[in-house]
Amino acid sequence: MLKIDIHTHIIPEHLPRFAEKFGYGGFVHLEHHKPCCARMMIDNRFFREIESNCWDPQQRIRECADWNLQVQVLSTIPVMFNYWAKPSDTLAIAQFLNDHIAAIVAQYPQRFVGLGTLPMQDATLSIRELERCMKIGLRGIQIGTHINGINLSEPDVFPIFEAAEDLGAAIFVHPWDMIGKERMSKYWLPWLVGMPAETALAICSMIFGGVFERFPRLRVAFAHGGGSFPSTVGRIAHGFEVRPDLCAVDNNVNPRDYLGKFYFDSLVHEPNMLDYLVNLVGTHRVALGTDYPFPLGELHPGSLIESMPYSDSQKAQLLHGTALEWLHLSLHDFVPNAVASPILSQY
Repeated sequence: MLKIDIHTHIIPEHLPRFAEKFGYGGFVHLEHHKPCCARMMIDNRFFREIESNCWDPQQRIRECADWNLQVQVLSTIPVMFNYWAKPSDTLAIAQFLNDHIAAIVAQYPQRFVGLGTLPMQDATLSIRELERCMKIGLRGIQIGTHINGINLSEPDVFPIFEAAEDLGAAIFVHPWDMIGKERMSKYWLPWLVGMPAETALAICSMIFGGVFERFPRLRVAFAHGGGSFPSTVGRIAHGFEVRPDLCAVDNNVNPRDYLGKFYFDSLVHEPNMLDYLVNLVGTHRVALGTDYPFPLGELHPGSLIESMPYSDSQKAQLLHGTALEWLHLSLHDFVPNAVASPILSQY
């Protein structure tokens, strides 16, 4: 059965020294200190150790073969968003990263799909780069849960959403620069607690801010199973009902009405949570996502879905059907002679 992983990250093997190029610091560079390994550094500060599967498409293909995973959707590592930099500099980095992903997709069109990154702090530059992304073969964009502290409900972001809707670009929302990080210096808490909260904040901002009401054809997927949003949607909806004076100031539609109108990846690490998510929004709104190649992801892609007591058609929807719908692709783009089950025949 075809498996499409909508949540994987990639970075070029060799990055320019952007700090030297732009004349100020804060940018990531790589130190290749031994074969097949590199340190991600932000100026002189260590950020993360990565291996060759983070940049080498052939290594990724070999590893995917071990898991019977056929297709990865590629997006940059969120630390590369660089929304804090000068917009023209963020644009230059985005173009470098987007060209890198587009080149891999062009070389291996049946193994990879690409998402671009944008200088989200500048709507005009973002729209121009989004248009270019779609022309060079990418299927959409990955964006952060906020733009330098500006939530996704702010009108400044709306022109980018409008352009994405018009262009048919998929949007993948990924947490970065986590909320409350100043209180989470120990125990890896920014990744364990901050990330789920970040994603819930982004979803609530888009709902309460009327983004899905204003742009009903927008195809948005949220990382990590929507973070803490699914488990708190009852509280969110209840708050909307009892305090509309606080919650319904920009959109008077109940948050529950938007369930099933956006997508989640399946990265929840827990069978009961996956079942809850599927029951909440349906298999047609949950897609396989692993956070490859990082250790907090699903280490055997698709194993959680495959372990569930679902029918073959439900598993097919989760493993590739939802991804195809979100990306506006066809099963035949990857399996030319495939015969789709009835539930997938529309994609």
